[in-house]
Amino acid sequence: MSENCTHDCSTCSQNCSDRSEPQSFLEKPHELSHIKKVIGVVSGKGGVGKSLVTSLLSVTMNRRENKTAILDADITGPSIPKAFGLKEKATGNELGLFPVKSKTGINVMSVNLLLENETDPVVWRGPVIAGTVKQFWTDVIWGDVDYMFVDMPPGTGDVPLTVFQSLPVDGIIVVTSPQELVEMIVDKAVKMANLMNIPVLGLVQNMSYFECPDCGGKHRIFGDSDIKEVAKRHGIKNVAELPIDPALTKACDNGVIELFEGDWLEAMADAIEGK
Repeated sequence: MSENCTHDCSTCSQNCSDRSEPQSFLEKPHELSHIKKVIGVVSGKGGVGKSLVTSLLSVTMNRRENKTAILDADITGPSIPKAFGLKEKATGNELGLFPVKSKTGINVMSVNLLLENETDPVVWRGPVIAGTVKQFWTDVIWGDVDYMFVDMPPGTGDVPLTVFQSLPVDGIIVVTSPQELVEMIVDKAVKMANLMNIPVLGLVQNMSYFECPDCGGKHRIFGDSDIKEVAKRHGIKNVAELPIDPALTKACDNGVIELFEGDWLEAMADAIEGK
């Protein structure tokens, strides 16, 4: 050991006897779960439509005859069950917990599927919330899954860090909206992904425009966005724009998101499949 040793092997090139390999925090899924790919859906701020994008992507991949699942990691603001119209509670036995299946067969696990009333608040501290997300990975019997989408809470706090460190995330989709803060928000999400060596598969901008039902013209209500320039600067090849669509809002409110019509995320689905 060098007399100048900092005990941080990641920054040292010396091959000494005390050298240790970086510690892995990856957790194994339930022994009855076989999950091929894990895709995180993230955002730098709340209210941009992250859960909507998670729902649309899972439905899109399911329509392509993939076995799809959603792990709702937004513990304090779970909205996935509402979008899919799930009312039954998750069950379990001595082997573990079972996710709830949507009408088209998408496996879903969310804290709202465990609460007595879906409107009960989750007033937990960060470590407890992070631990719950980890248990959704380790204790839930997901079965065979081709693509699992993880709907994460906004920001770069405990839960996103837990997901990135504990789950074998294959890539992330960054969700944003057409505001002046978009560049900073995307920067934060991309930099966190880079720190964790996780590739950014795409960038989705929600509420990009309103398409007039009479003339078919696209009106950018929130103004023009530099989303494509931001994506180019970060080397993100896949960019999708979602419209302000009352039909989407109604589908979520009525719990029938699986009936949505639109091809906005087809190219993003191609990227996820590696085409």
